Amino acid sequence: MIRGHAVGGPSEEAAGEPEGAYSGKAMNRTKVVATVGPACRDEATLAAFIAEGVDVFRLNLSHETLDRHTAAVANIRAAAAARNATVAILGDLCGPKIRVGEVSGGQFDIHEGDSLVIARGQFPCTRERLCTSFDDLPDEVRPGQRILIDDGQVRLRAMERRDGELLCRCEVGGTVATRKGVNLPDTELSLPSLTEKDRKDLAWAVEQGLDYIALSFVRSGRDLTELRGELTRLGSDLRVVSKIERPEAVARLDEIIELSDAVMVARGDLGVEMDVARVPLIQKDITHRCARAGKPVIIATQMLQSMIDSAVPTRAEVSDVANAILDGADAVMLSAETSIGRHPIEALRVIRDIANQTEAFIAAGPEDSAPGASPQEFRITSAVVRGAVGIARELNVKALVVWTESGNTVRLLSKRRPGPLIVGLTASERVCRWMSLYYGVQPIQLPWREPQQNMVAEVDRALCRRKLAATNDAVVIIAGTHLCEAGATNALLIHLVGSSE
Repeated sequence: MIRGHAVGGPSEEAAGEPEGAYSGKAMNRTKVVATVGPACRDEATLAAFIAEGVDVFRLNLSHETLDRHTAAVANIRAAAAARNATVAILGDLCGPKIRVGEVSGGQFDIHEGDSLVIARGQFPCTRERLCTSFDDLPDEVRPGQRILIDDGQVRLRAMERRDGELLCRCEVGGTVATRKGVNLPDTELSLPSLTEKDRKDLAWAVEQGLDYIALSFVRSGRDLTELRGELTRLGSDLRVVSKIERPEAVARLDEIIELSDAVMVARGDLGVEMDVARVPLIQKDITHRCARAGKPVIIATQMLQSMIDSAVPTRAEVSDVANAILDGADAVMLSAETSIGRHPIEALRVIRDIANQTEAFIAAGPEDSAPGASPQEFRITSAVVRGAVGIARELNVKALVVWTESGNTVRLLSKRRPGPLIVGLTASERVCRWMSLYYGVQPIQLPWREPQQNMVAEVDRALCRRKLAATNDAVVIIAGTHLCEAGATNALLIHLVGSSE
């Protein structure tokens, strides 16, 4: 049981952390996800990314070999260890992405009004006959439905089925090249959620100890159940991120959010599969629903797209990032901007500056502007979290400190968007990395100490060492009467840093 107003101040003897200078990384409340690629996979550049505030590194398993990704994982961990920083690694599964087959000559041009046949099998594609990675496409696409190639740059309309072939007419012409993506926005496909490649990549992610796994082209809760079944078979506790990029997913948002640990608004394919004018509204809806469900949400795709080549963003891109944060995004993601872009460090600095400015605006606004999380399975924890937020505002405390076994209390507190910094303390390195995705959270790994009263001295030392608080600053400590028991959060303590009992 936590007793008293405060326990003694920090001491070297009570320390649960390794000694040495703490370098850490820049921090925004909004978390930054950076995609690893040729522009940044070396350890020195990854260390620079961490210094600029990257919280989560994304490995796009649709590209590169697993050997390359294995080397990237090692470099990320070495860079994080060198800075004594906590970062998470997210593996992004390819999913049932349909692609154009091998094109004779690499590419061809097609014009409005041209006819094209899509057929089964694998053969050199020409402007008259095309194959794809999905053999059953001619059988599943019905006449009148659309076939979009290369993010909708080329648009076909199915006209007629005949003997395993699909006769199409070109409505918007362009260039068709080998391995370009194919989207079927009007067709409910029978493709499995997890391909054979995904299963191999998932086993690799478990073996490498990744923290999050993103499932592409989620259509319903069944897809997530299948993924979790595979994770159970592999003996893994990988956290699952659902990518919303299909019309079926938008229609089943609530069940998908409930079965996910986090959600990604993948605006690239979403803007191809659905009317692009609806994407901003869908983004707002998903963000609001995730806030109510207490689940983190990542906004992704083309956030600073112009910075792939330009050293400065467009005004529209700046507004896009700021509005995502204003809507309640927990994280914003950079894709090609960091993986292959010419100005990856500049892109990170820009997104951090936008976050700083936007977060200051939010802090100056009315309280309780964000919807509070209200998941029923955490009723006692939710009540403690609401009380802590109210106390923090009334007393203007420096930080909300949470001892957590699973990260759930920290996640729920994060979704309430309290003014003070949230410090998540856990004995688990794994849980520490999970908390890297949570808005406004500084994760710190600390081992449990006996007797439990020493907990407060350890809190003081951890806060002071990182300059997160100073002597006589007020903090609220949230914990359970049984520290090592997940789901046991039932107590809070108002404490002055460094004060005696």
